[in-house]
Amino acid sequence: MEHITIKDIAKALSLSTSTVSRALRGSHEINPETKRLVMEYAEKFNYQPNPIALSLKENKSRSIGVIVPEIDNPFFSQAINGIEDIAYNKGYQVVIFQSHESYEREVINTQHITSRRVDGLLISLSGQTTNVEHLKNLHDKGLPIVLFDRISDEIDTHKVISDNFEGSFTGTEHLIKTGRKRIAHIAASPHLSISKERVKGYLAALAKYNIPVDESLLKYCNYGLQDIEFVIDQLFTNDNPPDAIFTASDRLALGCLSTLQKRGIKIPEEVALIGFTNLKVASLLAPSLSTIVQPALEMGKRSAELLFELIENTSKLPKKYQTFKLYTELIIRNSSENKVLIDL
Repeated sequence: MEHITIKDIAKALSLSTSTVSRALRGSHEINPETKRLVMEYAEKFNYQPNPIALSLKENKSRSIGVIVPEIDNPFFSQAINGIEDIAYNKGYQVVIFQSHESYEREVINTQHITSRRVDGLLISLSGQTTNVEHLKNLHDKGLPIVLFDRISDEIDTHKVISDNFEGSFTGTEHLIKTGRKRIAHIAASPHLSISKERVKGYLAALAKYNIPVDESLLKYCNYGLQDIEFVIDQLFTNDNPPDAIFTASDRLALGCLSTLQKRGIKIPEEVALIGFTNLKVASLLAPSLSTIVQPALEMGKRSAELLFELIENTSKLPKKYQTFKLYTELIIRNSSENKVLIDL
């Protein structure tokens, strides 16, 4: 299918190409009747601007890059929806890559994204990432970058996170108030900012209620089902097994639920379970899963808004970067029903 060009429109209407170009942009320099003729002709023959020509003229690709650990994680899929919503309204395309929790793939992703000459980058770090030189180099060269959810303090830029400490504290406190005393916490990679904050919240809640910390109840786990099963086996071959488990992610929560049921451990009678999750099906599980819910869609939107602020900022003045912390919400369901209601 052939696409008409500005030159085609100009020839058909006996106008100059510069007049047609200005009319298509809605310039006030062009009289309304000429604008009407140009717009009607363009619509009739399905004129589409050439994105390559536009990018060369504006020195912009009108696209942004997004790197997330995994798209099939409900949190990240919701965040991407928020990012795309803002980008679409700005007239930008979104190029999405997955690191699959691999540092090497994250580095390769940044190379691919920059080869596409994106105008900015949104990234949530992989579980293996401890060195962010690949991002610092791009940032130092002037590429606008915003970190979200999984962040690094080594890059001075805008960051958008959930209140991981408060969410974890609230979830652990809820389990304590239902009578649980042996509360296990299964965290993701110890390198991640979210893991560190959620562990801090868990420990702070135990300290508030004078519950001794048992190191055997704090586990770090990959997302594979075999890894989760191994951790559950460790916890329940203990002479004093947990009476509650607080997991730090969607996949850990689902893996624990299926593993506990496979082993005939009753939820919540024998062990309560609560996740840090954005699963839409949490209320449909059996038992329904208590969760700390993150504002994933809002995080995606806010991250994209901040990125476009950086992209559109032509000021040469030093930028004042901020870290934006969004709320979390405890939703209590059947998996953490009261064992003994305690007024603490």
